[in-house]
Amino acid sequence: MNDRTTHDTEETAAHGARTTDVTETFVAHRNLLFTVAYEMLGSAADAEDVLQETWLRWAGVDADTVRDRRAYLVRITTRQALTHLRTLGRRKESYLGPWLPEPLLTTPDVAEDAELADSLSMAMLLVLETLTPAERAVFVLREVFELAYDEIAEAVDKTPAAVRQIAHRARAHVAARRPRGVASAAETRRTVDAFRRAVETGDLRRLLDILAPDVVLLTDGGGVVRAALEPVVGAGQVARVLGRIGAAAALQPAEVNGDPALLVRLDGAIDTVLAVRVDDGRITGLYAVRNPEKLAHLGQGTPLSR
Repeated sequence: MNDRTTHDTEETAAHGARTTDVTETFVAHRNLLFTVAYEMLGSAADAEDVLQETWLRWAGVDADTVRDRRAYLVRITTRQALTHLRTLGRRKESYLGPWLPEPLLTTPDVAEDAELADSLSMAMLLVLETLTPAERAVFVLREVFELAYDEIAEAVDKTPAAVRQIAHRARAHVAARRPRGVASAAETRRTVDAFRRAVETGDLRRLLDILAPDVVLLTDGGGVVRAALEPVVGAGQVARVLGRIGAAAALQPAEVNGDPALLVRLDGAIDTVLAVRVDDGRITGLYAVRNPEKLAHLGQGTPLSR
């Protein structure tokens, strides 16, 4: 083997080692990056697109020059998610009926992390929808993932001082709109189980006991399947809508976005994901996702981390 061949062989081996190193780094942080993107977008499909774009940019970087790879990957993901968030905002403007986040079947470890589960809940994701893109990015990175202000500043292309102001504004905004009192997982599970039995048996009196007087039902059909185009408000109105479910469908308990929820199945197929918000032992919010495009990712539990 001549010197040139030896050099080429060594160079190929070194390139292969670098590629393996870059790939292993991305895989090690993939669940974190998906969680960041999903928390910012409320869409698993868009979060996957963000991860693809993050990978393409990361693969073109000389990883040996990156001091903190985790922070660098989060920065790329955040910037890509901000771009998607603006595009998603335009799509929502023409969306038919209520827009709800894309539900995720989550693994038990997500529910064990109370702060992560709270941030992933349908109720909280809808609160995050009321923030500006910059506020949402800063809030998620600071409050959920506990990044330092200087790291967030690099991710959103602002000064640390500006990020502090945005974080303060976002916290105040969320505090004024977040669920009144986050129920424990055990309390939520008990309430959801009682709710399921009441719907399945058609026990209207029991159902009215479980629903708060001012309960709100949001149904997301995306203009593809039948769904209410306006919120259904009040225990009596909501109970009437739910009364049509029990006879025709099977209700399956599941963990959705870190909380106990129900999968509504028709002829064995998932027709609706029904997430709930529980306050003081009663259901104050029901979120029914029926848009088939938002149910396409439902399979095994989605691994998330922070």
